[in-house]
Amino acid sequence: MRLLFCLFVSFISFSATAQQTLSLEKIMAGNEFIGQQPSNQRFAIDGTTILFDWNPNNEIGASTYTWNTNTKVPKLAPNDFLFTQDFYTNQKQFAEVYFLKQGNLYVYNKATKKEKPIWKSNERISRVERSTNPNVLFLEIKSNLYQLNTKDFEIIQLTNFKSGKESAKKEETPNFLESQQKELFLFVNEQEARTNWYKQKSEGSQEKQPKEIFYNNSSLEAIKAAPNGKFVTFRLSDYPSQTSTNVEQFITKDGFTESRKARAKVSDKNLSEHKFGIFNVAKDTVYYDDFSKLSGIQSLPKYYQDYENLKDKEAKPQQVIMQSPVYSDDAKNAVMELRSMDNKHRWIVQLDLESGEITELDHQHDEAWIGGPGIPSYGFGNGTLGFINSNTIYFQSEVTGFSHLYTLDLNSKKKTALTSGNWEVRNTQLSNDKKSFYLTTTTTHPGNRSFYKLDIASKKMTGIFTNDGAYEVEIAPDEKSFLVRYSFKNKPWELFSAENKPNAKLQQITFSTTKEFQQYQWQTPEVVTFTAQDGKTIYARLYEPKKGNKNKAAVIFVHGAGYLQNAHNYWSTYHREFMFHHLLTDLGYTVLDIDYRASDGYGRDFRTGIYRHMGGLDLQDHLDGKKYLVEKLGIDTNRVGIYGGSYGGFITLMALLTKPGEFKSGAALRAVTDWAHYNQGYTSNILNFPETDPLAYQKSSPIYFANNLQDRLLMLHGMVDDNVQFQDIVRLSQRFIELGKKNWDLAVYPVEAHGFQKTYSWVDEYQRILDLFNETLLEK
Repeated sequence: MRLLFCLFVSFISFSATAQQTLSLEKIMAGNEFIGQQPSNQRFAIDGTTILFDWNPNNEIGASTYTWNTNTKVPKLAPNDFLFTQDFYTNQKQFAEVYFLKQGNLYVYNKATKKEKPIWKSNERISRVERSTNPNVLFLEIKSNLYQLNTKDFEIIQLTNFKSGKESAKKEETPNFLESQQKELFLFVNEQEARTNWYKQKSEGSQEKQPKEIFYNNSSLEAIKAAPNGKFVTFRLSDYPSQTSTNVEQFITKDGFTESRKARAKVSDKNLSEHKFGIFNVAKDTVYYDDFSKLSGIQSLPKYYQDYENLKDKEAKPQQVIMQSPVYSDDAKNAVMELRSMDNKHRWIVQLDLESGEITELDHQHDEAWIGGPGIPSYGFGNGTLGFINSNTIYFQSEVTGFSHLYTLDLNSKKKTALTSGNWEVRNTQLSNDKKSFYLTTTTTHPGNRSFYKLDIASKKMTGIFTNDGAYEVEIAPDEKSFLVRYSFKNKPWELFSAENKPNAKLQQITFSTTKEFQQYQWQTPEVVTFTAQDGKTIYARLYEPKKGNKNKAAVIFVHGAGYLQNAHNYWSTYHREFMFHHLLTDLGYTVLDIDYRASDGYGRDFRTGIYRHMGGLDLQDHLDGKKYLVEKLGIDTNRVGIYGGSYGGFITLMALLTKPGEFKSGAALRAVTDWAHYNQGYTSNILNFPETDPLAYQKSSPIYFANNLQDRLLMLHGMVDDNVQFQDIVRLSQRFIELGKKNWDLAVYPVEAHGFQKTYSWVDEYQRILDLFNETLLEK
């Protein structure tokens, strides 16, 4: 075993340089070599000017740029330019837009295109919302809501939340001497009567404060006023005390190590409890909702049947997390969504604010976990949910196996599917006239992000952007034009402008790629399919060497994040790996990049295919990918390597440790080695909890299979990784040492976290990966 501390690499040369034109020093510079691409695109508050973040000069960070049809050329925005986008959704219909700047309230007039301050105060305003009255705003200041009338500037405090407990009122019993004085002296009684009279007069002249709402030691969250100002809703959350982890910083300014707190590990002891409250402003009363009657809320998870101590457990109502209500424009109706803490239920309910009663509208259940496009995969996330009119809501559901758009009539409770098929709705936006939706979908291919307009009445979809690639579309407030960020497999992201019409023509705004990047002839990697062992169709990107250069060796790349897609038709977030795969093909390798089980873009069953067994079907998909390489592309079965980072590193470990002999070598970057030591929100979806489902954690964690190591393994990890923490790889290393395993290496990077930042670290890391494959697959 060799322990390699990688601090700096000034220059690296590698084998077969004459056979390829790319160098690690170039491609590992990332966007400095490719060109800095635009991001965070949006319309400015005037509704016509386009804003985006860009760094065309490779400065330390990006700056804000502006563009419009008159200037034609992007320009650096002045320092005092108005960046806010608060006119979105609930302010598009108003002539004046209210927004916050540095905690102060401003107004922007759309006609004059001028802004002015409305309220500057030492008390920082944290949020502003519109009401049904165009002159009335709701402001949040120090976790309390205030109502401001912008015509006469009358301000009314709506809530009076206070931490801690309400003090018990003490009955004051006069002592002997006080009683004696009142009994003996008329003067004492006259003075007391005078004091009480003035006190009553003073209290009567003061503005009455709202009822004090004490929330003890809970966390006060999601405060929201109803648009009519008659109600305020809120959530009280109790979070258990958790043992946090520490991430040690070794390279510091003063030479001493520095320990930083990081997330807790996975445990059912970390589950929080939540209450949903409604404050009736007029009645000055507060009440809390009861969700214990929701469908399925008292059912036990099916996996309990695998454990003697759980299968006969008494069923109790699940804890739920509730989101703030969504209101109809006329404020007559309100709906809200909830998600169970066991990750298996999502409800949409109608809320009667006057009584606090709820009516269940839709129940989504998955024995694995609730998720998918437009559906929150984590408790504190919001899904697609809104009103088309006062009595009709829309939302997304995976009830058919793919995420589609539905409407529901609040009167009849009838649910109607607006879309259907073996494809997904990725994003939705309701048109201004509320007769259509703008949808981003995968209708043309799982690896495309196409853009359509859907007529609600006829359900007819009209294509606007449907060519291969991905279209990220921002709609102008007047809906006459689009701001589009588009990319293709070998073409990085650029910004375009287009009119709102079918098959709209794109006008390019940014030109970001460097001349050096353009000089190389980048492949258009083919997206291929093969059949998995269980009959599922698996998509993958294939990179092939030029004819005559093929060496019959192959590398399989495993993308990270688990629920992420990489075998698609647009520019990858794995752009360094994209270029590294070209370097490999220049050397004669064939590269396969697989969207394995649980990858994004292929529906519910594909997403939940790894439930209770990470390293099961997802690893089998890679074994079937190897079979495809051997049987269809003539690859030598004994000359296949595998590598990946994060979840990709985990799969690499599982490949070598649970299927020894299948891969000649593997490189595991920032890999999870034991899921009980990872992130609660992500892991508990898939594996439940270590205390209740230990079998799932044992068969899914590489550390339990360390004894099987026989193939060449290279592990690489940042020492300040606060996501997959450095301790994770240290624990597996100690296991290898205790087992006497020799065929492994560990390279550590003292200044790097989960996502590497320094080019020299990237170069060093990928030089070691390249050397590993050259040595083991080519025997160089």
